[in-house]
Amino acid sequence: MSYFRPSSLTWWSGVLAVATGVASMVMPESLAVTEFGRLLAMFAGSADASPAALIFLGTGLIGVRAKLERAFQQGGHHV
Repeated sequence: MSYFRPSSLTWWSGVLAVATGVASMVMPESLAVTEFGRLLAMFAGSADASPAALIFLGTGLIGVRAKLERAFQQGGHHV
């Protein structure tokens, strides 16, 4: 289960992005969630704070973290 690493900051960033995207889809009228989503997207370097973008960003962060961990365990030859 290489994708579940609660001790990783990248994993938490991904989970937070996914949770914010899902919350924006479920509660679109909530101003606090929308503004938090915009802030999170701004820190990620994206101007789009749509729920889909946040969900893709989060799953990408979780996947990249797992890929880098596997690459470092193999000696860093297959990054």
